[in-house]
Amino acid sequence: MDYVQHRMTEQAAKPPASGDFFTPLNIVLLGVVAYTCYTILRPSPPPKPMRDPPPTVFRTYTPRTLLPFNGEDGLPVFLAVRGRVFDVSRGRNFYGPGGPYSNFAGRDASRGLACGSFDEDMLTKDLDGPLDTLEGLGPDEMESLQGWEERFNEKYDVVGELVSVAQFNERNKA
Repeated sequence: MDYVQHRMTEQAAKPPASGDFFTPLNIVLLGVVAYTCYTILRPSPPPKPMRDPPPTVFRTYTPRTLLPFNGEDGLPVFLAVRGRVFDVSRGRNFYGPGGPYSNFAGRDASRGLACGSFDEDMLTKDLDGPLDTLEGLGPDEMESLQGWEERFNEKYDVVGELVSVAQFNERNKA
C-alpha cells in the first residue's frame, strides 16, 4: 500500500472531530432549515375585517335618468339589459369611458348585446319614448342576449329597473 492510500484509509477510519460540523456550508443549511420551520410554525396574523360594500339602493330609472351613469365625473357605470339595471362599475375598464363597451354605459344595451353590435343605431334614440321591445330579434340573438344577461347576473349587482317615462309617470301618479 502506498503512502496516499494509507493516509486516506487512516482518515476514513478516524471519527470526525466535533469542530468539523460547524463548517460554513452546514451553518447556512442550518439557517435555511430554521427559517423554513419558523415560517411554517409561526402563527398567522388575524384576518383583517372586511369592509361591507355600501348599501345598494334599488331605484327605478328611465332612459333619461340612466344616461348620466356612464362613468364620467366619478359616477358609477350602469347599463340596462332587458329592463334590469346593472352596476358594472367593477368592469369600468370595459364599460366606462374609453372602454370597448363604453357606448352601452348609461344606456339600454339589450339590442346591441343581442346583435353583437356597438353601432349607435342599436341604442334607444328617443329617451322619452317607449323602451325597445326587441322586436325583430331572432332566436340566435335572443340566446346571445340571455347569455349576456346570465353573465351580468353572476358578476354585477342589479341596482334598479329600467322603465319608459310613461310607465314611470303611471307608477308615480298618486
